Amino acid sequence: MPRDNFEARLDELKRDVASMGKLVTERLADAVEAYKEQDVSLGMRIAESDDEINALYLELERDCIDLLALQQPVASDLRLVAATFKILTDLERIADLAANLGRYVRSMREERLTAVPVTDIADMAIAQVEAALDAYVDEDPDLCRTVAADDADIDQRCEAAADDLVRFLVDYDATPNGLETLLADTQLFLLTVRDLERVGDHAVNIAARTLYMIENDDELIY
Repeated sequence: MPRDNFEARLDELKRDVASMGKLVTERLADAVEAYKEQDVSLGMRIAESDDEINALYLELERDCIDLLALQQPVASDLRLVAATFKILTDLERIADLAANLGRYVRSMREERLTAVPVTDIADMAIAQVEAALDAYVDEDPDLCRTVAADDADIDQRCEAAADDLVRFLVDYDATPNGLETLLADTQLFLLTVRDLERVGDHAVNIAARTLYMIENDDELIY
């Protein structure tokens, strides 16, 4: 394959990954909205649409393999394809976490643990993913490092949410009949916080692989 055509295919791959990232981010935002509004119908639509993301992931993964087979790439091209291969996996896993959030809505009660909201964590996680994708598209090493540094804020907020939950439970006067429901709500809350924290972790992975792609620098990977 002529070099010009190969470079055009690389550019197309990046655009396709950016489009997948936009779709995944939109699904995550919709899942958070379903969670906030207790919209079971929207939550299940997000959960059931995960197959579409999986199919797109496999298609772009095949594109990466084809590009490696078409022409022996120079070092920078090899890093781009290898990093993109990893980034696709992180995007697919973020979509899985969005599907989880969609499914959780089905188990939520009308009266829930409102004393410990998680919407601010969700907003932070979505912003992290968007910034990581911007870093990839724009090949911005400074933004990669910012995404990694900002992950500490999400971790701290998740820890604070867990502390808030403990304080809430200490003061909560549950009847014996309501104890089972309270425990179920607590489990659902902790699963939600865990999944949002993982979204942030995947955003850092995207930033780390992008930095490696741009500068051959693995400082954020390890």
